[in-house]
Amino acid sequence: MPGHIRTQPAFTAKGLTKTYGEGRSAVHALRGVDLEIPQGEIVVLLGPSGSGKSTLLNILGGLDRATSGTAHFRDQNLSAMTDRALTLYRRRHVGFVFQFYNLMPSLTALENVELVTEIADDPMPAEDALSLVGLSERMDHFPAQLSGGEQQRVAIARAVAKRPNVLFCDEPTGALDSTTGRSVLRVLRDVNQQLGTTILMVTHAAHTAQMADRVIHFADGAIREVVENTTKLSPDDIIW
Repeated sequence: MPGHIRTQPAFTAKGLTKTYGEGRSAVHALRGVDLEIPQGEIVVLLGPSGSGKSTLLNILGGLDRATSGTAHFRDQNLSAMTDRALTLYRRRHVGFVFQFYNLMPSLTALENVELVTEIADDPMPAEDALSLVGLSERMDHFPAQLSGGEQQRVAIARAVAKRPNVLFCDEPTGALDSTTGRSVLRVLRDVNQQLGTTILMVTHAAHTAQMADRVIHFADGAIREVVENTTKLSPDDIIW
């Protein structure tokens, strides 16, 4: 199983801090985070809103910079990268899935995925990406013709079409009901198992953590506990 290959970590972070603002009004989003994330795992960052988990995701994803400390992707120091280097890092290695699907309403599902394949170095065909998420029969539909779960699966197909090493998911089931949410989690599990993609998922929904290899508990900008999950559940068995 990809989640149990012990190789160079996908990510390491040492002493990460992130502060917004200055003086008395400063907000300390991260307060000295140290962590190591193995390659090929499904890792859930679990904690309440405002605990710092999305801030950490944005730093590891190259969307934001830490105030201090270091973050590495494999042997690449993200903290020392120029803006251009971070852009290339995101393009070559990272896929993003957000709570709200960010699809172009005037484009079909296929065309939404093709937006990414046109700029990727070694993309999979957009049709294959949609097949991977179970939407071969819906690729000519526009977002308004798709359910919320189908739109989220298009967003996942768009993210994985460029064959990213890492998939960052920020509350990917936050806007979905339990049945639809489970279908999205099944897709993420399949991407992890079939492509070996490392998946980092931010959520405040504790039930989602039951499918993870590793759960990182966040509170007040710090890691409180890291738990390796020895009894992973299938998304179908998760009680919502």
